[in-house]
Amino acid sequence: MTDPINVSGSTELPIAPPIAHARFSIGEVVKHRLFEFRGVIFDVDPVFANSEEWYQAIPEDVRPRKDQPFYHLLAENSDSNYVAYVSQQNLVRDDTSEPIDHPAIPGIFDGYTEGRYQLRREHRH
Repeated sequence: MTDPINVSGSTELPIAPPIAHARFSIGEVVKHRLFEFRGVIFDVDPVFANSEEWYQAIPEDVRPRKDQPFYHLLAENSDSNYVAYVSQQNLVRDDTSEPIDHPAIPGIFDGYTEGRYQLRREHRH
């Protein structure tokens, strides 16, 4: 039997990155741990996948680690609705059972039951 050889010609096996486990799922309603807004998750990145410029704009004392899931939210606060990109460490479940008021929800989700949204059939993979 021969030793495995990877693309670089080395006989050492590559080290896999740590696996980040998503605590929340698409359709779940969450709220920010530090700021007054809540939203519904419509996409999940297993690790940070935004620009370095965006990341550096976050004040260093509240800047999240990059090696964790990041969530795309249809978000709302008392003044407006918008799209937010939030690290897992800054989210908690929203227990209000209140739906989110965001104009993009009907294009992504079909309904709201028992505190979560159901993804439209055409968006499932």
